[in-house]
Amino acid sequence: MLADEVRAFLIDVTSETGGHLAPGLGAVELTVALHYVFDTPRDRLVWDIGHQAYPHKILTGRRDEMRTIRKAGGLSGFLKRTESKYDSFGAGHSSTSISAALGMAVASQLHEDSREVVAIIGDGALTAGQAMEALYNAGGMDADLLVVLNDNEMSISRNVGAMSNYLARILSGRAYTSVREGSKTVLGTAPPVQAFARRWEEHLKGMVMPSTLFEELGFYYIGPIDGHDIDTLVTTLTNMKAMNGPRFLHIVTQKGKGFSPAEGQPIAFHGVGPFDPNTGKVEKKSSQRTYTQVFGDWLCDMAETDERLIGITPAMREGSGLVPFSERHPDRYFDVGIAEQHALTFAAGTACDGLKPVVAIYSTFLQRAYDQLIHDISVQHLDVTFAIDRAGIVGADGPTHQGAFDLSFLRCIPGMVVFAPSDEAECRDMLYSAFLHEGPAAVRYPRGAGPGAPETKDMSRIPVGKAQIRREGRDVALLAFGTMLAPALEAAEALGATVVNMRSVKPLDVDLILDLAGSHELLVSIEENTVRGGAGAGVSEILSETGCSTPLLILGLPDHHVDQGDPAAVLSQYGLDAQGIQAAIQRRRPLQSVASRSSA
Repeated sequence: MLADEVRAFLIDVTSETGGHLAPGLGAVELTVALHYVFDTPRDRLVWDIGHQAYPHKILTGRRDEMRTIRKAGGLSGFLKRTESKYDSFGAGHSSTSISAALGMAVASQLHEDSREVVAIIGDGALTAGQAMEALYNAGGMDADLLVVLNDNEMSISRNVGAMSNYLARILSGRAYTSVREGSKTVLGTAPPVQAFARRWEEHLKGMVMPSTLFEELGFYYIGPIDGHDIDTLVTTLTNMKAMNGPRFLHIVTQKGKGFSPAEGQPIAFHGVGPFDPNTGKVEKKSSQRTYTQVFGDWLCDMAETDERLIGITPAMREGSGLVPFSERHPDRYFDVGIAEQHALTFAAGTACDGLKPVVAIYSTFLQRAYDQLIHDISVQHLDVTFAIDRAGIVGADGPTHQGAFDLSFLRCIPGMVVFAPSDEAECRDMLYSAFLHEGPAAVRYPRGAGPGAPETKDMSRIPVGKAQIRREGRDVALLAFGTMLAPALEAAEALGATVVNMRSVKPLDVDLILDLAGSHELLVSIEENTVRGGAGAGVSEILSETGCSTPLLILGLPDHHVDQGDPAAVLSQYGLDAQGIQAAIQRRRPLQSVASRSSA
């Protein structure tokens, strides 16, 4: 059977490459049925995020390239319009599929084109505000749109919230079994064009599951049905394809289906490294502590000293290092679901009434709540601490997840304090300092491990806006932000340059910058952020405002979206390793005299 072949191939490939396994395993039969029933790529399949779309890639001409997935120059781990004509819409963040599909359905109507449009969304993604906004909009329109809810009771972390509870109640009652079995007969034998059959379906649903939410929103609702029964899926999709207007198909699947280790550990196998396909044993990870672990431990320690502290995450408990905190302080831990906007305004509300919220969020997920950051937190100068994970280059997830913009979009917000640690110990101290600061403050740190700086249980407060000279030199001063300190120090040895650990991106240490400008021939800012509007731009503003004529070289990520690849290789590609920094400075000005003086 094709579904079995796809599932076996997916396990084999992912065991070598790593990647998103459990979601795809749960969507194999659905993927086969969709491509069988619909005329793709003419008919549009819009997959939400792409975690569940590995089988889609296998079936659409990319089978032989699957071993390159998430590698530099290889297949994207998500959907990508430039990769295949079958990828109708690219996305790496959740809950965009219904909005995009509705747009395509409207375009089809205006073009008088009869193509079908299908949005496939998971129950976790359905908890997000944008998905609900799209449902509200679509239900009130006459657009031909089919929404398929792939319900496995999971997103990345376990689902939370009223929508999740609503679906769980449906599935846990007698209604589920009745409709699941009965729908095979009803949908398999009743011609969808006959009014009598339509009335009978409505009568049956009214007896077993009255007034579903989706019908109230204006959708013709069918389900829930078994998402692993391919015959039922094909029949149901064929009948629903013949209908018009907004339609909603609710299927139930098992995340990790067909691979017992993934069935037993769906969270661990959501995104997994290489593993043994026979046993499921994952290759041993590095024992080096990650910045995420540093944050998780700090949060637990800080909670012991300040009972006002609460931890908030938008559905990223494991990814953000909140598991220990959620277990030790369950009454102070809040997972708000895939709802970044709500997370920030919820935090703002708690800050209004005396709590000290810490929002743990990825750099690119914070982008989704930018208005709330400004309107609800900054304008009111509320005391909210942001622990921003995955800042800078993240590697295999590619352009949708590269944390390349947070310094730029945070730096322009009035009253915002932004720290960038250069190592693990400094990260801990900066989290402490941001928490004690009265007003909005952020600490942005990268994915993975740091240089291995020893941490202590004690925490020291770092003065806001005060940099630290780490190497005395001459002629050239390197202003290193966060992770760029290590390569800057290495480059400075060859250049005889001064190196400053800037520590704070906003506010900057104005006095020290001007002192260095007066005693050096060239200033060089180095950051793991886009050069447009980032930390270097802040240094440039200081020089311009004070009339300082000392040249400034700004090094950072380029003004285009950065593709997937090993983080170290990507940084080297863009000249943000020691050799690249040295080369950029030497291109900017002849340094032979500097080198000769430093060696004399």
